[in-house]
Amino acid sequence: MFEKLQRFLSGLSGAGRQTFDAGDPRVAVMALCIQVMESDGRILDAERTALRDSFQKLYGLDDARFKRLVDTGTAAASEAIDFFQFTSELKRQLTDEQKVDLVGLLWEIVYADGDRSELEDHAIWRIADLLGVSGRERIMKRQEVAGRKGDGARATEDQGD
Repeated sequence: MFEKLQRFLSGLSGAGRQTFDAGDPRVAVMALCIQVMESDGRILDAERTALRDSFQKLYGLDDARFKRLVDTGTAAASEAIDFFQFTSELKRQLTDEQKVDLVGLLWEIVYADGDRSELEDHAIWRIADLLGVSGRERIMKRQEVAGRKGDGARATEDQGD
């Protein structure tokens, strides 16, 4: 799974840049991650850790560069009124497989704390829908991540689907 995510994230333009601007697709990915993390009204340390570990592993970001990306993504997420401004840009830039991998990344962050809420479910459903990822693919990614995280029983629920 992480190999696919690594290919996905490293394939985005700007992978070697030291700074992050609004046109950098990594900012859109970070903003979506932050919006999903915030969707249930709380951001837990486990979610922050999963976000940091994923981005540092996939991009090779040091702590300072990761913090700059988080700051830029947080600012973009706070200015956005919905997911569309991020998904519309990513939809044009990503392959179908990369879109599904992005949904998988979002599930990784959601399940980092061992739980998922209806609000997180809904956020990912909307993002997946805007990206053109089918309900079947979204659910399969959720089940895959939940199974790895030891939440197989809850993974088969179709709550919100």
